[in-house]
Amino acid sequence: MPRLILGSTSRYRAELLRRLYPEFEQRAPGTDETALPTEAPQDRALRLAVAKAEAAADGMDNALVIGSDQVAELDGTMLDKPGTAERARAQLAASSGRAVHFHTALCLLDTRSGKRHTYIDHTRVRFRTLSDDEIARYVEREQPLDCAGSFKCEGLGISLFERIDNEDPSALIGLPLIALARLLREAGVALP
Repeated sequence: MPRLILGSTSRYRAELLRRLYPEFEQRAPGTDETALPTEAPQDRALRLAVAKAEAAADGMDNALVIGSDQVAELDGTMLDKPGTAERARAQLAASSGRAVHFHTALCLLDTRSGKRHTYIDHTRVRFRTLSDDEIARYVEREQPLDCAGSFKCEGLGISLFERIDNEDPSALIGLPLIALARLLREAGVALP
């Protein structure tokens, strides 16, 4: 059995991967996540997922390496991780009453063969109309400063929505487990 490597230091992705496979290593990919000029959001997510898998696979010859990235998009504008409470409040105010699209890309790199398998989940989140007080309370309580779109759907962030449309609910948290389980089975990992 090859080693299973998660090319991410994200605690959210690690928690998700533990649902499928409890024993894996995490490696920091050190990937530059700057958007390229005129790059579409889904293209950025896929490029970064592949880059993270490739960086984490460096020096490995018997491993399955997982890279994933998520890009949030509001009317063609990418919403990066806010980093500050002020930016988080601004992102949520802009999203209020509107639909935000999340592109969550996955790459499974098999270092035994050099093959890359990729997948992109597209999730549409419809936000409720949010008051300034609701936004302020949410940001203060959950501190979603390291989350694209400024919320944690696995937590209190779910209360901000009217609706979520997607194929894989885990994708919105940051790692599409349905697709990953399929790719791991195809690579010879026994699941469940």
